[in-house]
Amino acid sequence: MHKPKNRPDHYGRTHNMDAIPATDNKPTKSQSSPSRRPAHGSTRDTLRIIPLGGNEEVGRNMTVFEYAGDIVILDMGIQFPEEDMPGIDYIIPNISYLKGKEKNIRGVILSHGHLDHIGAAPILLKSLGYPPIIGRDLTIAMVKRRMEDFEKGSSQNLKTRRVASADDKIRLGKFEISFFEVEHSIMDAVGVIIRTPDGTVIHPGDWTMEKDSASGKTISYHHLTGLPSPRILMLESLGAIVTNPNRTTEAEMYRNLEKLISAASGKIIIGTFSSQIKRIGHILEYSEKIGKKVALMGYSMKMNVEIAKSLGYIKAHKETLIPVSEIGKFPENRIVVICTGAQGEDNAALSRIITDNDRHVKIKKTDTIIFSSSVIPGNERTIQRLKDNLYRKCDNVIHGNLMDLHTSGHCSAPDIEEMLRQVRPDIFVPVYANHYMLKEAAKLAEHIGFRKENIFVLDNGNVLEIQRGVARVLAKKVDTSYVFVDGLGIGDIGQVVLRDRQVLSEDGMFVITILLDSKTKKVVGNIQVTSRGFIYVKDNFDLVNEAKRKIQKAIKETTSKNTSVEKKFIEDKIREVVGLYLFQKTERRPMVLPVVIEV
Repeated sequence: MHKPKNRPDHYGRTHNMDAIPATDNKPTKSQSSPSRRPAHGSTRDTLRIIPLGGNEEVGRNMTVFEYAGDIVILDMGIQFPEEDMPGIDYIIPNISYLKGKEKNIRGVILSHGHLDHIGAAPILLKSLGYPPIIGRDLTIAMVKRRMEDFEKGSSQNLKTRRVASADDKIRLGKFEISFFEVEHSIMDAVGVIIRTPDGTVIHPGDWTMEKDSASGKTISYHHLTGLPSPRILMLESLGAIVTNPNRTTEAEMYRNLEKLISAASGKIIIGTFSSQIKRIGHILEYSEKIGKKVALMGYSMKMNVEIAKSLGYIKAHKETLIPVSEIGKFPENRIVVICTGAQGEDNAALSRIITDNDRHVKIKKTDTIIFSSSVIPGNERTIQRLKDNLYRKCDNVIHGNLMDLHTSGHCSAPDIEEMLRQVRPDIFVPVYANHYMLKEAAKLAEHIGFRKENIFVLDNGNVLEIQRGVARVLAKKVDTSYVFVDGLGIGDIGQVVLRDRQVLSEDGMFVITILLDSKTKKVVGNIQVTSRGFIYVKDNFDLVNEAKRKIQKAIKETTSKNTSVEKKFIEDKIREVVGLYLFQKTERRPMVLPVVIEV
């Protein structure tokens, strides 16, 4: 008998029911809509989901799953610094919640090999006593390589469990782990199913829906509907704001790349992500087919290709792959250079080429530069400058605004709606994106009939608890404050240091050096003033001399012939007086650094 449109099903949906495939599964008491009412009884056998990163930013992806004393972790990624974080290399998840619980960690599952999912592994695995890591071949190999780069010999401490195929099943303590195929922009990406008696978590990691893949195979997620309820779908939602995608298929992208490579009159320089193993392999195969030589540039590019070759994902191409130092031995129209740096990174290969700092590759007007990558959010200005510089040097710069040269590995708004229709979860948790994107994903779910009370938009540190079909967010949050990595320092750069760097980068510094006679309490010689990033001292004599007079006055007010010198008291007074004066005259607030030396 056909179900009336206005009758809610066991997902709590009340409209647009014809758009959602019917199911033969009849709702049971345990499958009824999850509630936000407080759970009762012991919470020991409660499923808890805690995002330590990735739910308020792009990157730093890491989620903790806790059940009956056992812990499973999904992903250990880094976040790249924002513009107001001078000097910071990257940011890693805060694992203070896991301190003292290291023995309870049954495993770390890694969904795929992008740095925002594995980049923090060398640091965090060591801190947690090297729990087992679970992943597919390329992912594990990339973790090992990153660990060796971070600390020589550290990969020998790894305990690995290989996921041979999506049909594998693993028990980690009280968790039953299984997998499913997903489409993403790197090989060996895998979706994860985490089963407990109180809920089944479905997490595809990063994903997309390819409508016309080069392999001719389109992945369906309908089979996930048969998993035990309550089903909690944690869905990467980076593309929730992409409502009308003009998606490039793999086949179209490869045809465009081949056309450009074959028609180029000079050498080809292709900037792309080093993780695009499949694409790099295709370029190698096509170049070999038409008799061109390929040189790789960039450390991560070379390493990832070596890893892929060792796993058999890329053929050896011994005659086609040449060192970049040998490109001068061949005609320029037979050379293809694949390099890192399409995001405008300062030290990457493409930046060195543009600034004429590479010994072997020089750009000529007749060359062809290809951007085969998307723009990472936040890098728009950097990439615009990169393009401007390239256009000055070369007449043939090809990028995504002119031709389809890249396929996104991320979902769009229609993809999210389609995934929800296919999986039919009881609870929807959008993840792995900025907060506004998560909210937009939640709206998409509501639009196709999900009840608002069954959708949970979490912040980093929120604890989502599910027990006996009842879901709620606990009041207390877990500490997920930033842990900065700067050179060899991990976590030693706090907000105070970062604020000081921000002040220095914005308004500069004003250093005052004073020699003070410990007996007479008078200044010995001249007061030395040094300015960096604030004013040019030689052009501002009046400002500097008046500042010196105010310093002399401040010293008189804070010293006495009959008492010893209190340097900190004097320095604080000078900082206050000079800081106020400089702001009145310039409306800028440089960092004022007085140094009093007793003689």
